[in-house]
Amino acid sequence: MTRGVLVTGADAPLGERLVRALLADPTVGHVLAVGARPMEEALPFQDERRLTYLSVDLTRERRVRELLFGPARDLGVEVVVHTSMGGSALDEGKAAHRANVDATRDLLALCERHPTIRTFVLRSYGEVYQVQADLPVLIGEDHPINLSPNAPQYVRDRVEADLHACVRMGLSPLRILVLRCAEVLAPGTGSQLFDYLASPVCLRPIGYDPMLNVLSVSDLVAALAAAVRAPEQGVFNIPGYDTLPLAACIRRWGRAAIPVPGAWMTPLYRWRRQLRGHDFSYGMNRRRFHYSGVLDGRRARDVLGYEPATPIDWPVRA
Repeated sequence: MTRGVLVTGADAPLGERLVRALLADPTVGHVLAVGARPMEEALPFQDERRLTYLSVDLTRERRVRELLFGPARDLGVEVVVHTSMGGSALDEGKAAHRANVDATRDLLALCERHPTIRTFVLRSYGEVYQVQADLPVLIGEDHPINLSPNAPQYVRDRVEADLHACVRMGLSPLRILVLRCAEVLAPGTGSQLFDYLASPVCLRPIGYDPMLNVLSVSDLVAALAAAVRAPEQGVFNIPGYDTLPLAACIRRWGRAAIPVPGAWMTPLYRWRRQLRGHDFSYGMNRRRFHYSGVLDGRRARDVLGYEPATPIDWPVRA
């Protein structure tokens, strides 16, 4: 039995679903949910016996220290699941880096000195992988990482946080698990693809129809819950149930697809973002809109017992 689990990002849709799943697990003693918003705005449910919610700014190292060596120690927290990262691809600058990278580094460092915490789970992203024409379509955990200095900050920050956690494996007293997850096609998750599909008409580059793999919130919650009970540390790819071409994805979302020259995509979607305030950036998605990349989930199946089981709730049936 796990005495206590701390979940960051509990005021986001993913964090809320994970908290619910952990409370439904009789092997979890107590859930310490941490978010940025007040309780009345964050979680629409309560469990006075097994749930504690705290509003904490994770970018403030002192507040994180008070959290871990106060309530977390008193509740006997043994596992930390870190899901809190900036959701918007438009977030840039020092503040975004502090929220995405520095907060992760500080949290992990403090957990390593904690008297009760034994496991650290990082929700990472499949976007950390390099996708290009001369690389395999099926992406294993040893696939090249996107280390380009020209990558958007959204990607660079996630790569830096991911690699920092990986470097600590074997050096840290903690059992560290890094879950590199496929894109979650759902609202409130920061999904670029979800924002792309919000338009009635979706433009795509002429001559390309790459294979995409997308993950449901239910399957991501199942993977994170499995990591809480994991017998060993490591890096794990977390694919989704649905793998399909981009054109089919657009069609099953009930949208019209219009092929256009690739050179038009960036300015057209830049104008869309300026006019309508959307997050989707074609520059950040250009490679995966040209080349296929699907996560290989065999290691997660063999070690965590995770297999995707819940398809996306497509508006249009296949």
